[in-house]
Amino acid sequence: MTNQPIYILPEDTKRMLGKDAQRNNIMAAKIVAETVRTTLGPKGMDKMIVDSLGDIIVTNDGVTILKEMQIEHPAAKMIVEVAKTQDEQVGDGTTTAVILAGDLLKNAEKLLDKNIHPTVIIKVYNNAAKKAHEVLKLLSDDISIVDKESLMRIAMTSMVGKNGSSKEKLASLILRSVEEVIEGNKVDSSNIKFEKKIGGGIEDSELIKGIILDKEIVNSGMPRRIENARIALIDSALEIRSPETDTKISISDPNQLQAFIDQEERILKNMVESIQRAGANILLCQKGIDDVAQYYLAKAGVLAVRRVKKSDMSRLAKATKAKIVNKISELSMEDLGAAGLVEERKVGDEEVIYVMDCQNPKSVSILLRGGTEHVVDEIERAMIDALSSVIVALDQGKVVAGAGAIEIELARELRHYAGSFVGREQLAILAFAESIEVVPRTLAENSGLDPIDVLTDLKARHEAGERSAGINVITGKVMNAFEEGVIEPLKIKTQAIKSASEVAELILRIDDVIAGSSASNQGSQMPDMSGMM
Repeated sequence: MTNQPIYILPEDTKRMLGKDAQRNNIMAAKIVAETVRTTLGPKGMDKMIVDSLGDIIVTNDGVTILKEMQIEHPAAKMIVEVAKTQDEQVGDGTTTAVILAGDLLKNAEKLLDKNIHPTVIIKVYNNAAKKAHEVLKLLSDDISIVDKESLMRIAMTSMVGKNGSSKEKLASLILRSVEEVIEGNKVDSSNIKFEKKIGGGIEDSELIKGIILDKEIVNSGMPRRIENARIALIDSALEIRSPETDTKISISDPNQLQAFIDQEERILKNMVESIQRAGANILLCQKGIDDVAQYYLAKAGVLAVRRVKKSDMSRLAKATKAKIVNKISELSMEDLGAAGLVEERKVGDEEVIYVMDCQNPKSVSILLRGGTEHVVDEIERAMIDALSSVIVALDQGKVVAGAGAIEIELARELRHYAGSFVGREQLAILAFAESIEVVPRTLAENSGLDPIDVLTDLKARHEAGERSAGINVITGKVMNAFEEGVIEPLKIKTQAIKSASEVAELILRIDDVIAGSSASNQGSQMPDMSGMM
């Protein structure tokens, strides 16, 4: 009986224990981090991702790259979650968070080689992350909506790696849109709509004080342009409602059929007359508009658009101050909104509706233009990142120096903090501090500079008291990041450190990986890294 094997797990189950499991998970995390590492900074490179259908995405946005890659390794998926969390919480800094997580694990592996137990590393990493947050708050500066130049710089810093050539124009669009919709220090990003259209150049992008609808006018007989628009927003169909139950209508005489048709027409005409009585000359309907109703609307000189998205209806209500009405018969003048101009224009190859020149709109649109679909898509990603950076900067009211300056200063403070510890704990804090320096080190590498020379020069400047000394990737020299306008929101840094340290601690806790046969067949078996992506 003692020689008989006991089977607990199903057949074909893969299991990896102890250091092998830790090293395999760390290796997977490092590979993911290395994948996006070259995209960081103004001189970061782009990635081309081709899916199974042949669709192409060209981007250097970290979270977009990781979402589109078909990653199977379970530990690697955890690193992808870091990028998603950073994107959801802050909207920018996804690449920073991922490469920081990868470097924390790389340095933890060196500590494991020195026989330092994972629980010691985890505890110290947690303490170091808390200390980093305290230091970052002390190193941050205040900002508010009146600091327009600083907010412009934040937007430009965010998008410099994605679209450096038109960053000033695009950043000004972001700032102007924020000024329109801000309430207190809060900005709801859903009140700023991005509409993409291929054609023209990036410089042709514009801010609309109102909403752009990717729709056409429903009838060719309607006016194409109306100034001093009085806008009705209707959340019901201008159609004859079908019975909710099975209904049978018996007609024995042709006159009865004609009377039935005439009655339907009268109902639709009454609907249009209700709109006219309210004084509306623009009708934006969330549902359908019958052909007969279209005829009467055109005859009355009303510009109508149907099947407007619910999200656009909400934005229109905020921009024009109109009320969304469910029953047409109850529409009144008080329910109408106003806009200086409503016009159908041809943008590229498509017709769009401009609802613009609204007074004090609390919802606006930014029309993005570009030569190709890939260019426009990347501009949109850059704009969303820049908008998110401005919003979190205003929300928290704190900013820090960019260009690697804050990371060098933070690492310096953590090394001083490590002096209050001895032995293994001191080594782990020093490893955490070294990991923080991965950002300036990567900026230097991606710019073709010698990272050793750059970091040595930066550290010397910071030791001399130059807290804002960062890398000028164009000249290769050290600069004052604040004076040069390279500014980032504090929350990007704090969230990146928080997410990266937490996922590093989570992965270091794993010492036993059990993969079922289905997982193995999908390519996530632990020993085979070739199946990771």
